[in-house]
Amino acid sequence: VQLQASGGGLVQAGGSLVLSCAASGRTFSSYAVAWFRQSPGKEREFVAAIRRSGDVTYYADSVKGRFTISRDNAKMSLYLRMNSLKPEDTAVYYCAAAQGVILTAVRSQASYKYWGQGTLVTVSS
Repeated sequence: VQLQASGGGLVQAGGSLVLSCAASGRTFSSYAVAWFRQSPGKEREFVAAIRRSGDVTYYADSVKGRFTISRDNAKMSLYLRMNSLKPEDTAVYYCAAAQGVILTAVRSQASYKYWGQGTLVTVSS
């Protein structure tokens, strides 16, 4: 599966942004998908994940209650709604996909085989 992330940009603190990730190539509904992010000078970190059917979601504590992950299998798309953005949310955001992700490893980068190119989100204070 190929992934293409989009929707990043510059937003003021407290604002909102919606990231999208378009998939192509294979049956999107057979993949668990997730968002990761990488800030300058830091390692890539888990943000959110959603299971194949969209019925179960997972969030990093730092974004819980502010970000919402969703997917539309018919449109082969993944989304990340980001509210109440903070300067520390500034990062390159990556979408990722994998098959057969076990529940205990859903937050691990190593679980995901396919990655999008990333989209930059900058939150100004």
